[in-house]
Amino acid sequence: MYQKERLESIMALLHRHGYVTVKFLTEELHYSTATVNRDLNMLEQMKRVKRSYGGVEPLEAQAVPLMFRYAKGKPVKKRLGRQAAALVQEGDVIFIDGTTTTQYMGQYLLEIKDIHVITNNMALAVFLAEHGVAVTVLGGTVAEPPFMLDGLDAVEAAARYRADKCFLSVGALGGRGDVVGTSEVYYALHQTMLRNSDRSYLLMDSEKLGNQYTRVLCDLSRFHCVISDHVFEEEVKRNCPDTEFITVE
Repeated sequence: MYQKERLESIMALLHRHGYVTVKFLTEELHYSTATVNRDLNMLEQMKRVKRSYGGVEPLEAQAVPLMFRYAKGKPVKKRLGRQAAALVQEGDVIFIDGTTTTQYMGQYLLEIKDIHVITNNMALAVFLAEHGVAVTVLGGTVAEPPFMLDGLDAVEAAARYRADKCFLSVGALGGRGDVVGTSEVYYALHQTMLRNSDRSYLLMDSEKLGNQYTRVLCDLSRFHCVISDHVFEEEVKRNCPDTEFITVE
């Protein structure tokens, strides 16, 4: 296959999936990692793709499938998860939403005693339960196979619980500080978790800044704490005087 044909094959896979790993491309195209990396470097020079840790995405924004979101931005998500877990105390009851970002809290929660996690993420629930953590799984429809539950059943189940803290991540942060998402029903689940928690925490990686979605959940001032790798401007902080901003390195 000539390079031009390989480049178009890569772009076709990117347009189908939105984001892919280099490993995925080598397996799909049956070329070496070195060849795929050379092709990706060429596409980046042509300003057709954006490369990140271990993967690549087209410059045109697209929804990224769940299986690839776990890999996308992994180092940053791990740092956000570690910082968020450090805010959990012994005996806490906590909501954790089904996003790939908050899932990275899991490994850092194992040393905290007597916590109870309520989540719509089946993968996180299984992981924590296998390590002896008390977990409640919110019922619902499998919205994004294989692990994420959603739907009105999940919302109704969440409404039956009270939590000390909730940890959420969302699809994007708009330019005016609007916290926005992608699903009307998931919007309702987030609202329920926020309403039924004493304290709320937002995990936001910088890649989500400025992305555009239609449904506004709230603004940053609704959260007691925002955990991000982005350094927010002083004007944003002044508009949210009761919100703590934690920047992870």
